[in-house]
Amino acid sequence: MSDLEKGLGAIALGWWRANIGMRDQPAARALSARLRRATLAAILCEPKVHEVAQDLRMGRADAGRLARLVSLLAEVREHEGTPLARRLGGTEPVLSPLRFQRLMRAEGEELTAQLRRAIVMAERQCNVAALAEDLLHWNEGTRTRWCFHYFGANAPDEKDDSEEKSQ
Repeated sequence: MSDLEKGLGAIALGWWRANIGMRDQPAARALSARLRRATLAAILCEPKVHEVAQDLRMGRADAGRLARLVSLLAEVREHEGTPLARRLGGTEPVLSPLRFQRLMRAEGEELTAQLRRAIVMAERQCNVAALAEDLLHWNEGTRTRWCFHYFGANAPDEKDDSEEKSQ
């Protein structure tokens, strides 16, 4: 895995913090509002979107993924350490198991709409870097990890804290 691949989430988090994370700033609120409501073409007309695209080394072929990424990051109000799937699930899930299953089956625009609702249900708080990584690499592996996180477990390839402490 290249240094860029390791740092995609960190790059997205840095961009989020600099451009839309500080909602007490009028420019951040305005950009966030435009990104949440925009069409693909309107998103691609935003200069700040091209900054993150360049940092992430995304090109014309990645326009759809880029638009999904920035529009969903614009929904997040607070960065915190817990991944979105963990915030949605657990012993008292805020997103019902049936809705979570529907989210895991979603593709394209339906996926974006489902994730948008999920972020709102998680009180617009999650780990921005982890969300960005997942959005950029949304595949069966990502869905599998989300399933484990939703049900409060570590995915088989993740170490839990007790394993890390014992080594």
